[in-house]
Amino acid sequence: MPPVRDRAFLDAAQRAVPLVPGTVEDCCLRIVDETAAPSRDAAREYLTFLEALELVTETSRGFERRRVDAAEADLGDAFERRVFGASELLDALRAAESLTVADAFDELREHVPRWERDRRTDWEAEWRERTERLLGWCVTFELATRDGDWYRSTERA
Repeated sequence: MPPVRDRAFLDAAQRAVPLVPGTVEDCCLRIVDETAAPSRDAAREYLTFLEALELVTETSRGFERRRVDAAEADLGDAFERRVFGASELLDALRAAESLTVADAFDELREHVPRWERDRRTDWEAEWRERTERLLGWCVTFELATRDGDWYRSTERA
């Protein structure tokens, strides 16, 4: 999950993906060229994230932009349904009055799969950072608010 938590960036990254399917390499290069993505690896993360948010689709010929307006789409719904850890985090936020990043990580810890734990020697540091990014996206998509170090769930209509 990419670190830039800005809807305008997502809009620009989506527009960088062609309407006619392009290879992963082509799409990543376009994202790097047309956004502030710092590298091809970062662009690949954004491409995956755009797919999870249902803004792009992977076809047998590559990735293509969906004809969805990122500014108008309910990205929070797609985020909660399709980004790993988002629904568990939002459940924890809704159950608590407020959570810090450390509290939220403690809530997510049990949901981290064994293979993720075995990938890195310090998987907890990686997942604390991921938890912070998830919380940031929750704020971006208006699923949560931030007050200093505390995050709170927002009610959705």
